[in-house]
Amino acid sequence: MTGHPVSAFARRLLPGELTSGAPVPGGGGRVRRSARDWVVDVVLFGWAVLCWVALYDQVATKTFLPGWLLALDPPLGAVACLSLWVRRRWPLGVALAAVPAAALTDTVMGALAVIIFNLALRTPPRTAGAVLLLHFAATLPYVLLYGAPHDERRTVAAFVVVYYLLFFVWGSLTRVRRQLVLKLREDAARAQADHRRRLADARRAERRAIAREMHDVLAHRVSLLSVHAGALAYRAQRTAAGEATPLGDEEIAQSATVIRDNAHQALEELRDVLHVLREDEADEEGPDGSRGGTAGAGRRSDPERGAGDGARPQPDLERIGELVAEARAAGQRVRFVERLPERTEGADGCSLRPQLQRTAYRAVQEGLTNARKHAPGQPVEVELAGAVGEGLTVRVTNPLAAGREGAGIPGAGAGLTGLRERLEIEGGTLEYGASRDAFTLVARLPWPARGRETGP
Repeated sequence: MTGHPVSAFARRLLPGELTSGAPVPGGGGRVRRSARDWVVDVVLFGWAVLCWVALYDQVATKTFLPGWLLALDPPLGAVACLSLWVRRRWPLGVALAAVPAAALTDTVMGALAVIIFNLALRTPPRTAGAVLLLHFAATLPYVLLYGAPHDERRTVAAFVVVYYLLFFVWGSLTRVRRQLVLKLREDAARAQADHRRRLADARRAERRAIAREMHDVLAHRVSLLSVHAGALAYRAQRTAAGEATPLGDEEIAQSATVIRDNAHQALEELRDVLHVLREDEADEEGPDGSRGGTAGAGRRSDPERGAGDGARPQPDLERIGELVAEARAAGQRVRFVERLPERTEGADGCSLRPQLQRTAYRAVQEGLTNARKHAPGQPVEVELAGAVGEGLTVRVTNPLAAGREGAGIPGAGAGLTGLRERLEIEGGTLEYGASRDAFTLVARLPWPARGRETGP
């Protein structure tokens, strides 16, 4: 069982079984007494001694009993009182040892109540029931045949039965209550562990989403920077070999401006992603600065939040044209075909959820980035088609670079894997591969009517 934090003051007020982590009361092993247990033990021992003293004076009045039995009564009662100090550790042994004293003596009555209660509390029910029957078998015949005057035997026997059953039922109910408390505590500890595990899973999912977003953003920008820098290096090499004219100041300034602008945009987009990550970490901290708060556990962080919270405008279908223009400015030959319905304001208009638009944008971005990496200088065709109820299809096609090396742009090789995860989350599919000397990437997304959308 997972330990449950209990304050030092609460430990003094609870039974030792409830603070030691024992699976059930009396479930084995030595349990250290709490302050409350010591107080209870002293009180119960005092009660047993008082009963022993009170009944000791009546022993001599039972002249119908033999002298040896009268002499044996006080010592057996005293031993039963002393056995209360070890009843917690050996409840079954103490109850069995008390059978002769319970059957033959009267001074044991005070200690017997505690022993029977302890038996029901710390011993499994079947075992406790069997020992109780043993007590009845040893006590009732003695009472009915010998231990009381003839006219009082039935009354004494009934009293003995009620006396035993009263404390046995009391102990059984206390056992059930303590077991319930331990079970509830175990359930609470398990729920806390599950909650911590869900928080950890949520944080891992958020970091994977952020890492995927950083890959999509930076891979595109860095590939543009690599193309421009490679072009400058290639022109400089040809100039040094006398195969080309030197770059003019205007050309150098223009190329440097393009590189600077793309580096600036890459830093801005990286800053937006890191800003979201810091917000998520702040949401995980509670009002007192402790981590693991539940405020952020019920939502999935979105690294692509809109401009309403101070972030840059997020990509959508309208910005795909800007993406294509940037690729063309970097020297990539791109043919862009768009077959989308015109936007309307009706209930069944062609408005697509922002998150689906961002996924389509990332699909085009990944396709252009892969073309720059693996087929530099080859033309690329981007097709965007779809309609409400039919879905949205993004197709990026480029010829294979036969006999030519790639652009040498490093990458983790996880772009298409991350894109597939995005599409599967949105209920879409991704297909890609080479066929007929061309590489094709096809992403399909659902486009339900506005009234039937179920996503965020």
